Amino acid sequence: MSFKVVIPARYASTRLPGKPLLDINGKSMVQWVVDAACQSQADEVLVATDDARIAERVTNPRNSQSMVVMTRLDHLSGTDRIAEVALQKHWSADTIVVNVQGDEPQMPPQLINQVAKLLIDNPRADLSTLSTPINSLEEFLNPNVVKVVSSNAGLALYFSRAPIPWHRNGASDGLMGQREYQGGHRHLGIYAYRVAALLQLTQLPASALETAESLEQLRALQGGMRIAIATACQQPGLGIDTPHDLERIRLQFT
Repeated sequence: MSFKVVIPARYASTRLPGKPLLDINGKSMVQWVVDAACQSQADEVLVATDDARIAERVTNPRNSQSMVVMTRLDHLSGTDRIAEVALQKHWSADTIVVNVQGDEPQMPPQLINQVAKLLIDNPRADLSTLSTPINSLEEFLNPNVVKVVSSNAGLALYFSRAPIPWHRNGASDGLMGQREYQGGHRHLGIYAYRVAALLQLTQLPASALETAESLEQLRALQGGMRIAIATACQQPGLGIDTPHDLERIRLQFT
């Protein structure tokens, strides 16, 4: 199995400025992500950043070679940043690239391998991603938790911040009256792309669904791209979006 991992990391963050360099038990957050990715089966792991401060703090645990690719400042998303890396590296159209987000210090290497293999095993798919079952009503109703529904063939049908699938008979009193969440799946923000699909995705204009839900993966779906999806083989750790998340992670690493 051959694939690349690219970790997009930008310094500017609205809620947590300098997020990739936040200290977690004596190590920067981005380095925790790098170390996890380097335990996967990827034949190359790179960090894509636009800031020298991040580049200076990245160490390659596999060897002494550089693993940082400097990218433009004006990218609107990590996907755009990864596409620039693919172009800089002249990767072939069928090269598989896994996007591991730079704020996932507890990302299990097994999930990186799984999402890459999922795309390899689905040659008609353009992208692949993972999900986990929703285990509480609170999670199901939380708009910050992205939900996904899929087909019997293992392709994503829709992603939403709304609670889907909606249990019509479980909520006679409306949204807050819902008491059922069975069958709900939480989307995990890890993707594998073929380079051809990655470049196609970044060239598509923002779609109406993407804008409405603020979910970039809906651009791919609305543009007719196929997204293979499977249940994650392992529960992922916490991502870091807020100061509260950071403190929770720090407690787990002590």
